Amino acid sequence: MNVLLIGSGGREHALAWAILASPLLGKLYCAPGNAGIAEVAECVALDVADHAAVIRFCREKRIDLVVVGPEAPLVAGLADDLTEARIKVFGPSRAAAQLEGSKGFTKDFCAEHGIPTAAYANFDNLAAALAHIESQPLPVVVKADGLAAGKGVTIAETRQAAVAAVEACFSGALGDGGVVIEEFLEGEEASFFALVDGGHALALASAQDHKRAFDGDRGPNTGGMGAYSPAPVVTPEIARRAMDEIIWPTVKGMAARGMPYKGVLYAGLMITDSGPKLIEYNVRFGDPEAQVLMLRLKSDLLSALLATADGVLNAFDVRWYDDASIVVVMAANGYPDNYAKGGEIRGLDAAREVEGVEVFHAGTARDGGRLVAAGGRVLNVAASGRTIAEARERAYAAVARIDWPGGFYRSDIGWRALQREKPKP
Repeated sequence: MNVLLIGSGGREHALAWAILASPLLGKLYCAPGNAGIAEVAECVALDVADHAAVIRFCREKRIDLVVVGPEAPLVAGLADDLTEARIKVFGPSRAAAQLEGSKGFTKDFCAEHGIPTAAYANFDNLAAALAHIESQPLPVVVKADGLAAGKGVTIAETRQAAVAAVEACFSGALGDGGVVIEEFLEGEEASFFALVDGGHALALASAQDHKRAFDGDRGPNTGGMGAYSPAPVVTPEIARRAMDEIIWPTVKGMAARGMPYKGVLYAGLMITDSGPKLIEYNVRFGDPEAQVLMLRLKSDLLSALLATADGVLNAFDVRWYDDASIVVVMAANGYPDNYAKGGEIRGLDAAREVEGVEVFHAGTARDGGRLVAAGGRVLNVAASGRTIAEARERAYAAVARIDWPGGFYRSDIGWRALQREKPKP
């Protein structure tokens, strides 16, 4: 079967890498892709915001399945238009994608269906939001209501920081305006994923990522500076509760609203003393969590995506390697703020020679014969191993072989897991 993958980041490179291994695959296209994806798929200069152009391409190339990687095309209704054109798609409808596209929608949905989450208030008026801030205990969490590329959340330790975060939300710098103000939850964060076909849900492996830019979980929030799987904090009991208390009520509630969810549902969880609570939903695979999940996935990814799109998950299961996996993000100096592009990157072949290592491209391009940085998060150096410690050692050994003076990375990815991990015999 022919597949069109939408996206251009490290998540999409990892998905392309996994799809390529499927015996079902005929031809893999990616729009727009990047320099790494071009090594495993045919990249096409297709404007994914032009849904009519995407549909024409699918018909010309006889595409059997479209896999939408990032959230923006889903929130814009690409899945709806493909479905109307009778082109099979992996990804939720515009209505269902509100679970990520509007944090206010999700919080109200959680309240309606008894899904455990932080206490909150929604505002579409700056003055009212600022007045509410004055009455809240610190720290307080301020979230831009719309899409903000992973950068719309501020944990404000001071009243001044909270005010600045609220003002930024209404300035247009983060999303389209509107803000959700939440209580601060104590606990440990984890990423929980499930495939959902509208009526059935299938839990995937757990993961944990690192949002802050610098070591010690310091600095600004980013799209993610690294991740690992499995997440030791997600015990079998926590996973069961996440499905029973969060995922299943969401699947049933969305179906009851007439907007059944189909695709991968990514629940950002806070594991508290009283159990898992939902921080936020994303309507696509995480980035960089997809990278570590793909390394551990034993089953055929394309079959799983197809079963989801076809609504037959009740007769499907996925298997995972026992090995752990970890990914270290190499980002351009200055990220997530102002950063330079165009710096040459060398040494990727040497990095891939380290046992268990795959290098996924996130923001790269070709300039003649040179590989150059073309984004904020540029490379994802991923590795598997019998333990988190072994995977981590391999990943950092590979990072050390990459010659890119214009980049930086965190040196402490996986530190929480290392504290819990027991050596395997």
